[in-house]
Amino acid sequence: MFRSFEDLDVWKRSCQLTVRIYELLRECRDFGLRNQMQRAAVSIASNIAEGWERGGKDFVRFLVIARGSAAELRTQCYIACKLGII
Repeated sequence: MFRSFEDLDVWKRSCQLTVRIYELLRECRDFGLRNQMQRAAVSIASNIAEGWERGGKDFVRFLVIARGSAAELRTQCYIACKLGII
């Protein structure tokens, strides 16, 4: 039984992803892309947590928002790879 968003594997994994993004971009000089990628990564875990706390239909809505942030981050990772940043 899940008592808190901290019990959700998806939340744990999104936090791990965020830490990894920060680590990968520590030396990145493209501050715009770095900032955008970090914000998108943080947004995933944050929206899962906020949705959980609100509950009900809001949880589903915030999961959809988190999924959108994940798509945004995937796109940015693709671009960063093509540019040789990561």
